[in-house]
Amino acid sequence: MKRLIIICITLHFCASCNAVKVDKAQVRKEVHTFLGAWHQAATDANFENYFAAMDSLSVFIGTAAEEVWTKTQFQAFSKPYFDKGKAWSFKTLERNVHVDDTVDFVWFDELLETWMGTCRGAGVLKKTGGVWRIKQYVLSIPIPNEDIQAVIAIKKKKDSLFLKKYLE
Repeated sequence: MKRLIIICITLHFCASCNAVKVDKAQVRKEVHTFLGAWHQAATDANFENYFAAMDSLSVFIGTAAEEVWTKTQFQAFSKPYFDKGKAWSFKTLERNVHVDDTVDFVWFDELLETWMGTCRGAGVLKKTGGVWRIKQYVLSIPIPNEDIQAVIAIKKKKDSLFLKKYLE
C-alpha cells in the first residue's frame, strides 16, 4: 500500500511539473514588452522606470571604449539628461530574443534607430521573483565594412591615448 501511495504521489508530482511548463514564445513576448517599456522610459525621460528595469549589479556598456558603467555610474551620467526632460529615444527596428531552458534567463540583440543613426543593442536579462531585470546592456554603432578603414583612421589618435593605460 505504501508503495502505491508513493507511486501516486510521484506521478502527480511529475504531471504537475509538466502542467507549469512555460512557453518560450510567451517569454519572448514578455521580454519584447519589457524592453519596449525600458526604451519608452528613456524617451519619456522617466528616470525611475528606466533604472528600475536594471538590476542593482547591472552593467551598461556604451559606444566609447571607456564607457563601462555600473548601474550607479550610469545613473550619475544619465541624470542630467533625464532632468532636462529629454534623455534619448531608441526605436526598435528588429529584435532577436533567445531563451534559456530555465526560462528565467534570456539574451538578445536589437537593431535600433537612434539620434546617432543605426545602432545595435545587445543584452542579458534575468527573471528573479517573477520580475525581469537587465543584467548587462551593450550599445554599439555598426560600421559598414566599406567604411571601416576611414573610421580606423579617425579614431587612431584617441585609441593610442586610451590604450596607453593597458600597454604600460
